[in-house]
Amino acid sequence: MKYSVAILLASAAYSSNALAQDSQVEDGSLQEIIVTAQKRSESLQDTPISIAAIDSAALESRRIASLTDIAGGVPNLQLSPHPNSAVSVRPIIRGVGELSNNITRDSPNAIYVDGVYVGRTQGLGTDLAELERIEVLRGPQGTLYGRNATGGAISFITRAPELGETWVKQDIGIGNYDAFRARTLVNLAFGDTVAFQLSYLRNSQDGFVKNLGTGAPRFGDVDRHAIRAAALWKAMDNVELRYTYDSAWIKDTSPFIQQVPFYPAEAKRATQSNAAVRNFQPNDTQVQGHNLTISWDASDTLTVKSITGYRRLNSFEYQDYHSGVLGLFPIFTVSDTVNQEQFTQELQLIGSAIDQRLKYVAGIYYFTENGDGFNTSVTPGGRSTSAVDFKNSAYAVFGQATFTPALLDDRLHITVGARWSKDKRDATLVKTNFAGVAPGVVAINEHGRRSFQDFSPTGTIAFDINRDVNVYAKLSKGYKTGGFNPAASSAATFARGFGPETLISYELGLKSEFFDRRVRLNVAAFYNDYKDIQLNVLDPVNPRVNDVLNAGKAKITGLEVDLSARIFKGMTFSASYGRVNPKYKKVIDFTGNDVTSGFHFTNAPKNSFTVAADYSSPETGIGKFDVNVNYAWQDRYTAIANDPRYIVGSNGLLGARISLSKIPGLDGVKIAAWGRNLTNENYYATSFPAGVPSAIFGAPRTYGLDLTVEF
Repeated sequence: MKYSVAILLASAAYSSNALAQDSQVEDGSLQEIIVTAQKRSESLQDTPISIAAIDSAALESRRIASLTDIAGGVPNLQLSPHPNSAVSVRPIIRGVGELSNNITRDSPNAIYVDGVYVGRTQGLGTDLAELERIEVLRGPQGTLYGRNATGGAISFITRAPELGETWVKQDIGIGNYDAFRARTLVNLAFGDTVAFQLSYLRNSQDGFVKNLGTGAPRFGDVDRHAIRAAALWKAMDNVELRYTYDSAWIKDTSPFIQQVPFYPAEAKRATQSNAAVRNFQPNDTQVQGHNLTISWDASDTLTVKSITGYRRLNSFEYQDYHSGVLGLFPIFTVSDTVNQEQFTQELQLIGSAIDQRLKYVAGIYYFTENGDGFNTSVTPGGRSTSAVDFKNSAYAVFGQATFTPALLDDRLHITVGARWSKDKRDATLVKTNFAGVAPGVVAINEHGRRSFQDFSPTGTIAFDINRDVNVYAKLSKGYKTGGFNPAASSAATFARGFGPETLISYELGLKSEFFDRRVRLNVAAFYNDYKDIQLNVLDPVNPRVNDVLNAGKAKITGLEVDLSARIFKGMTFSASYGRVNPKYKKVIDFTGNDVTSGFHFTNAPKNSFTVAADYSSPETGIGKFDVNVNYAWQDRYTAIANDPRYIVGSNGLLGARISLSKIPGLDGVKIAAWGRNLTNENYYATSFPAGVPSAIFGAPRTYGLDLTVEF
């Protein structure tokens, strides 16, 4: 039995190429990275997609347990917090994202947990108790990942139970701001055919801003529990069943919203709120999911896979804009209650033919969800409530095949694929106490029903220049479904709804390794043609009110470069660079006016990069040292589409970690010190209007000690 105790609390920023923990094998080359971005296991270097892969070693050493933990570490990926929620995360990939967390609107960047699509952004910031790998796929993934993967997809793969082994692992962590983290993992094996895995994660930390009013004592508190139970049964040599249950409870408090000046002026991060805060409440969110995956190797060349998923969300979110934005008067609070459940079923055929020259994936997909939400807003304009019920469903048929003809020494690879999708959307909205209407009078009572169809093709031509260098040219389409906007300013606007948006991407890529695979260089350049964009226009007083314009056209160009190199024995250098340049070509408002000049892409820094150096020493008289130093920087960017005054300035974050292991006389013991944002950078995580210019600040300097005991 193996038992370990690890105190591993916080992570530093990191290079997206270093995410895969580019460790060195015995011959000094960089370790091969295996991904499943195309529904089959293959080398990252052979996959014609711009991917940032975070493997299990990086997850543990950098203490990554959720989507928010990778913020800043992947160029051309932004993770924006929502003002009203501690656990709603808004991913933006290559400039494509959705800033609203309304339950009838979808993100254009698909999130998957063990192959199951997660329909709502509420709860995306929750922790998963035991992750094996995270894959960030940049660019539209319409064929294999389907609807709502216009910008890209993020896939979480949890750890499978291990057959033939029984062990226990215990992680415990402490840090400044009274941070505490504990994780228990138990693997129980019954022979070589059945195994169970149980895990529990506890994560807490005091917020950075003290509440001088009543209610919860701080803004930005972290208070989370997560559990996971998994079973693996190898029923026959060619049949495997895996069941996973995951659940998380979150009682974080919402982030502190601070009044700030317009750029380039800058405010300092607050440490306390306004004393007039009344009854500030923590969030209360629970997410849970069931997953049953059955794999049947029907033959040596065909695998049939079934993925069945059920997920449920129950969430209460609360924010007090009184905390420092609007002073003592007037009151400004927002609360949201959301309940949602979803069911998905996917059947995949993964196979090969013609002596492995043809490799294919084909499948059918079904998704259905229903839910309701209730919102209460107390603003300078009065009090309003809204209730929404919704029901959505989606169907799809997809296929993708790669053919290697008997030409050019088998170095040419041609991929074609397509997906046909149909979506049905149904929503009802009731609003009362709306501005200008007598208290208690219904202001909006509307029902909407729409359906959409889409055909998303993809095509790739790849060529192996030699064993270690290949290039590719790719065309792909992404599709985000339409729907209804419960935050609309009028009944007519809600009833009208909005249509889907589409993105066609043209990408050129290079995957290469040099000097006996001691240097790895991957490059992707892209041009996106973005049409029928769903644009948000915010109310300048109440951020809970916004309309959706479905009349935008844009072009997005960009570049991603990932580099890893083994400098000398034990020393690895990693760097990643991202550039994105989005520009609206045409925006037409509801009245038919051309307002293109007044719109800008949000959360899309033009330049971003990460650099990291890792050193692993030989064993010394006191043990073995491992050192990591890293830095992540991003350019300034516009935060509000139709108001260029809201700009988030550039920032750079420095992190480091040093550990000592293989200590003489202390077998299995590791000690470490770490720090994040070591220079205590003062920066905004996001900015927006809330009656006055407002912002949420990024975390200050955090640091701590790690201890690992393994035996």
